[in-house]
Order: sequence, then structure tokens, then C-alpha cells
Amino acid sequence: SISSSNSMIFPHLSHCFKKWSHVDYFKDYSFFYLHVENGKIQINTANYGRTDKTTCSEGRPSKQLQNTNCYSPNALAPVSKSCNGLESCEVFATHTVFTDPCFGIYKYLAISYFCLPPGVREYLFCHDGTVIRIHSANYGRTDSSTCSTGRPASQLAKTDCYALNSQTVVTSGCEGKKSCSILASNSVFSDPCVGTFKYLYISYSCNKCFANENEVCASSS
Repeated sequence: SISSSNSMIFPHLSHCFKKWSHVDYFKDYSFFYLHVENGKIQINTANYGRTDKTTCSEGRPSKQLQNTNCYSPNALAPVSKSCNGLESCEVFATHTVFTDPCFGIYKYLAISYFCLPPGVREYLFCHDGTVIRIHSANYGRTDSSTCSTGRPASQLAKTDCYALNSQTVVTSGCEGKKSCSILASNSVFSDPCVGTFKYLYISYSCNKCFANENEVCASSS
């Protein structure tokens, strides 16, 4: 949900939602809602499949987690078509949208997107009885290309800009909640680099419970 770590961009917000790999289970599909105010969503990356054995693995038999080279070649297109240029959109994790890249494997949909300019609120939202878990956050700038459109070079040159309280602020406002909003502003995070055009980056997932330090996704069934 959300994101847009754009520069306020929103670097990207990463979302992970579990999805069964068998057609019978897709009736209880998972989906997430992305929304930004006074800005537009831009999808950065998307994959429906599995790239490791730990993400969305709780309660799954090992045979459903073995293929970690599972990629849906068309994942980016439908997500971009549904969300790019809009203030809000919904994305569904289902094989009817992305096709099934690895039958029998327990898949998940991972998406990163941006952009949230300074002073704009970022909304995170989780469905299906799940709650937000914050993985990382930063208000500042770590590269010269994110949220750079229309900005002079002098505002993009500093790429080691970090607000030290970023994760504390975001975690305090969002961790364990179904939804929350964070204002990408100096008034919230302070100004870690005066004169630099900043953005808020957040990485989070929607989980049923926090069983361990890795990502844990809640079953949609």
C-alpha cells in the first residue's frame, strides 16, 4: 500500500502478499491498496513468484518453497497499467492476472513503487486481517535520480542524506496497525540535509503475526 518514496519519492515501498499457487485457492486472493495524495504512483519493480525460501513461508510445506527462481515475466506490465499515474489503485495477487510461473510453489507478489513529494502524506494499508510491519525507512536522499524531475543539480548532489529518526518515526506511527499515514516533511523528521530535495522511503509488508525477524505473510484463507 502505499508508497512512494519519492522524494520525496518514495523510493520504493515493498509489499509482500501471500498467494496460493493452486487455482482452487485463488478465490481467497490477496490484494493491496496503494494511495498517495497530491502525487502520482510510479511502479518501479514487480514480481509474482518466489525468490527465496523465507518470505511468506510460515505454515507452508518445504516442497512449496523449493523453487526460488520463480519469476512472472509479465508482472510489471499489469501492475504498471493499473497504477501508474494514479493517486490510488488496487493490485490483486492471482494467477489470472500474472499467470502461474511455477505451478505448485507458494507464491507472493512483491512490488516497489514511488513517488511522494515533501509535504505529502503517505498512506499504508493492509487487508484481510493483516497488520503493517515496517522493515526500513529513510527520509533524505541516497541517489541523484529518484524524485529528480525538475530539480536543479544542486538539490540532488548529496546522496548520503539520512534522517536518523526515520525508522523510529515510521515504526511508531505504523507498526502493528491496519493502516496509517506519514507526512513526508521536515517538521516530522527534521531536515538531515538543508538544500537537498528529499524523499521518504519505506519498506514494509502486511503480516498476520510477527513470528520472526524475516518477512511473515498472513494467509488469505
